[in-house]
This record gives sequence, C-alpha cells and structure tokens, in this order.
Amino acid sequence: MTRPDLEAIARWVAPGARVLDLGCGDGSLLKHLWDNHQAHGYGVEIDDAEVLASMRNDVNVLQLDLESGLALFHDASFDYVILSETLQTIHRIEQLTREMLRVGREVIVSFPNFGHWRDRLQVLLGRMPVSEELPHQWYDTPNVHLCTLADFEDLCARLGARILERAVLHRGRAVRVLPNLFGSIAVYRVTA
Repeated sequence: MTRPDLEAIARWVAPGARVLDLGCGDGSLLKHLWDNHQAHGYGVEIDDAEVLASMRNDVNVLQLDLESGLALFHDASFDYVILSETLQTIHRIEQLTREMLRVGREVIVSFPNFGHWRDRLQVLLGRMPVSEELPHQWYDTPNVHLCTLADFEDLCARLGARILERAVLHRGRAVRVLPNLFGSIAVYRVTA
C-alpha cells in the first residue's frame, strides 16, 4: 500500500471488522486489512482487469456497477463501507452515499480536493487542473464530480451524516492549517 489515503483508512479500521470496499481496484486495501487487522469482507469493482487482479490477491470481489446502488446488501451488513478515490467518478453521489450509510455502520471516503491551491490557480489561469491527484486531461478524465472539503461536508450535513474524523493530506503529510487550500487529498469517516 503506497497511497497515503489508504494508510489513513487502514488506521481507522478496527481489527476483525467486516468491510465493503467499493471501487476496490486490485484489492490491495482489503488484502492489507486482512493481513494486518484480520478484517474481512468484499470488494466491488466493475473493471474486468481489476476484478481479476483482486482475485489474484485472494480478495472476495463482486463485479458490480456502483451506479446501480447497493440493493444486494442488507442494512448494517458491514462495519465499514469504504470508497477510496472513487467518489469523483460517480454520477449519483447523493444516492450512493445514502446507500453506503444504510449498508455500513461507518463510511470512509477519500477523494482529491479540488479546492487545493494548485487546482484553483490552474482554473484561474484558464485551464482545468492536472495534478498528481487529478492526473487526467479534461477530455479523457473519468472524473465527473469534483469537490472540495467544504462541498463534501455540506453533503454530509444535507444527508444528516455525522463526521467522526477527517484527515487532510498533501504528499502523505497531514495538513492542519487551511486544509481546504493546502490539502490535496481528503479522507473522512462518517456515520448516519
């Protein structure tokens, strides 16, 4: 695990927890959680190659489209539902967030912060941001909804979700001063 947001997420997951990792990619987070926390669960991924990579990592993975919701899962089926650096690719964010809060006791979300000063500067100079956290050009990006820390916190308030913890990072280090301006990645732990 090399992504700093995944390290922050792993610190929040209790030993023995039941975990649902949405947009799990190659399953490396779930494998890490099993190996280091004996946390078990499922990954959800749509990409064929990533599903196969998850299976090679000995991760239980379901091939599903998150846009269709989480109706497959019962209320409070998991201790944690994780959505790491996938939020910005979802079309119906409010619907998926409600479903995550229904399915999990806690929800952990990480996303690139569009409010970071370099992104703001690029927009001010007339360009869509391209950065380490947002590496795609505007015409080939999988991102459909970019947000800032303030935007995500507003969504939580709108849904009645309570923010338990927040970690704001830049290049792997915690940002405590003006996090919406200097943090490039946000990680939140919320509950209904």
